[in-house]
Amino acid sequence: MRLYNTLSRQIEEFKPLDPKRVSIYICGPTVYDYAHLGHSRTYINSDILRRALKWQGFETKTVMNITDVGHLTSNADSGEDKMEKKAKKESKDIREIAKFYTEDFWQMSESLNIIKPDKITPATEYIQEMIELIERLEKKDFTYKTKDGIYFDTSKFKTYGEMARLDIEGLRVGWRVDKGEKKNPTDFALWKFSPESEKRQMEWESPWGIGFPGWHIECSAMAMKELGESIDIHTGGIDHIPVHHTNEICQSEAATGKQFVKYWFHSGFLQVNSEKMSKSLQNYVRLQDLVAKGVEPMAVRYLFLTSHYRSTMNFTDQALAGASEAWKKLQSIVSGWQGKKQRTVLSEEKLVKIQEFSARFKAAVEVDLGMPQALAVVWEMVKSNIPEQDKNELWQDWNQVLGLKISNDKFQTSIQVQNLIKQREELRKQKKWAEADKIKQTLMAKGYIIEDTDEGTKIKHAKNSV
Repeated sequence: MRLYNTLSRQIEEFKPLDPKRVSIYICGPTVYDYAHLGHSRTYINSDILRRALKWQGFETKTVMNITDVGHLTSNADSGEDKMEKKAKKESKDIREIAKFYTEDFWQMSESLNIIKPDKITPATEYIQEMIELIERLEKKDFTYKTKDGIYFDTSKFKTYGEMARLDIEGLRVGWRVDKGEKKNPTDFALWKFSPESEKRQMEWESPWGIGFPGWHIECSAMAMKELGESIDIHTGGIDHIPVHHTNEICQSEAATGKQFVKYWFHSGFLQVNSEKMSKSLQNYVRLQDLVAKGVEPMAVRYLFLTSHYRSTMNFTDQALAGASEAWKKLQSIVSGWQGKKQRTVLSEEKLVKIQEFSARFKAAVEVDLGMPQALAVVWEMVKSNIPEQDKNELWQDWNQVLGLKISNDKFQTSIQVQNLIKQREELRKQKKWAEADKIKQTLMAKGYIIEDTDEGTKIKHAKNSV
């Protein structure tokens, strides 16, 4: 396996620290809002990485954080905590906010067939580990105190910004306003003091006073607690490179004196109209939005497989439509292979083809997860003249990496239709017959037949019942 390492800007041979186990840390979501397709792409890419390593025979241990405190609205350690801000806006307990959006994230992940991490680490459950890590840095004289918190002095870490190729001197020249008590433009908060003028929902006692952790210290503390002081792979989006991941490196290595991460794996942006899809720009699309329009989640996963994980990808309706059609065709073909056990004696020509397909798919995966090339091999195999039983065996093997969930059912009721059925049943219980009838008419217009029986509502489409 060869992977692109952001640290070296090169594709390198993958050699884990421990031959028996690959340690992976995935930068998880900040759960103050809905997960969107930009997140989907990043986590699908991490999922492909995990699947590929397992397919290659590696055992993996994967940890992913849930940021439920400490992520401020500005990378400059200013502004409000995103979680606190959302709780105020919705007049809710912050734990309700975290629970709701965490569940939304897992629903999205499950729909896209993303394997759950071995260990999930909510930041609020690791406050003590964060405090202890800051104390280690304090003892080594990497920290200083300001009116609003404890900061890391980046001038004392000689290789700061190396991975991001930061122009530190250039940053100093342009550093003019809003620097507060920071000694250097790149210094960052390890611990923030709670403002005296307001009561936060999330705050803790610490050796430095009541407050909350900085976003960056969270990931270092949780990764080292669960995976050790040096780990194999750290994943995330490329937007994390210049600040979040750069800060993780310096605080972790300053504390331990060891290399924090051997391989950095970053996903490219998903764009809409040539702009990054993001919550701040309010230009994001949710998976649920697409499902409501009849798009299958696996069509979205298929779409992301058509682009290399490091490339910038532009999301368009046209691209999604093309992926949906390709996915429907592939699913229909593969479903037709199921259960065929009769085998024929293969000619030498077909044996050679099978071996070549297998070798080419493996090569595509092994060279920095070349999923577009791997999909091309899949389609060549599908259209070839080798027996369907052998096609199916190749598909079952390769799909361990692709993660495309094939349904044996000819018809799948979409989430939108399921929701309509539930709404109609609830209205019928409330004896709101006219409103229930409107939903029935809507479903009938979509080609469904509704039957109300003693056992409940049954829905039929063509010759298939649900």
